[in-house]
Amino acid sequence: MNDLVTTRFRLDIAYQGTEFNGWARQPGQRTVQGELESALATIFRRYGDAPILTVAGRTDAGVHATGQVAHVDLTESQVAVLRRRRGSLPVLPAAEVLARRVNGVLGPVPDVIVTAASIAPDGFDARFSAIWRRYEYRIADTASLRDPLQRHRTAWVSSALDVEAMDAAALGLLGLHDFASYCKPREGATTIRTLQNFGWGRDDDGVLVAEVKADAFCHSMVRSLVGACVGVGNGKLTPEELVALRDGQQRTNAFAVMPARGLTLQQVGYPDDVGLAIRAEQTRARRTL
Repeated sequence: MNDLVTTRFRLDIAYQGTEFNGWARQPGQRTVQGELESALATIFRRYGDAPILTVAGRTDAGVHATGQVAHVDLTESQVAVLRRRRGSLPVLPAAEVLARRVNGVLGPVPDVIVTAASIAPDGFDARFSAIWRRYEYRIADTASLRDPLQRHRTAWVSSALDVEAMDAAALGLLGLHDFASYCKPREGATTIRTLQNFGWGRDDDGVLVAEVKADAFCHSMVRSLVGACVGVGNGKLTPEELVALRDGQQRTNAFAVMPARGLTLQQVGYPDDVGLAIRAEQTRARRTL
């Protein structure tokens, strides 16, 4: 077999981030990438180098996901393992076998699973082909039902929040801007993003829920935006001040960055198959205003 030829698989992934030190593999730390790549290494231990995952967006320690996306390139020998007949069982599609085997290695009640797998279309790149990411953030204030069964995915605050004021503040931040004021700086990384959707409401239990959607997010951006809105909700900041802070493009202590546990990556959006490679090239280019 020609193991210079590879097949790209898309993996859809969900995880509870509580016990993970984020997505990215780190020596001596339990991470989502580390757990999944360890499972892949177990499956393909006799068939070349252990496969490496490329993810749509790295999540921080404690952040959850229901719609994370990654891709992995498997050699012909590795794909042949997935297509091998086992006894009298029917031969399943290689992608379905991959998901089943990874989940089998992860265990019966894991905090990370592969929810779906498929052979990726030509030009697909989990990171660079993505056109948007959508997050949810949940906050229980004093007017909400504080459900201890939801504490791992909901931040609690000790005041009553004005959800209408928070929604208005969120609306004022939309668009293409430099969000340096709402990001932790990383050397060489741009903080220019297009915030496509940001709004607040309450669910049936009175919990405040934000939907935040952008072409991409810089480090801690969602939790900072949420923290700024909480400042508006408790009367310490105004919507106009949030815009002024954004336009100042300077990291500030005017608001608190909210805890990771309230944040969940819900979905990653991609163009149709024809636009995948074009989008990947566009995304690799450095953003400018």
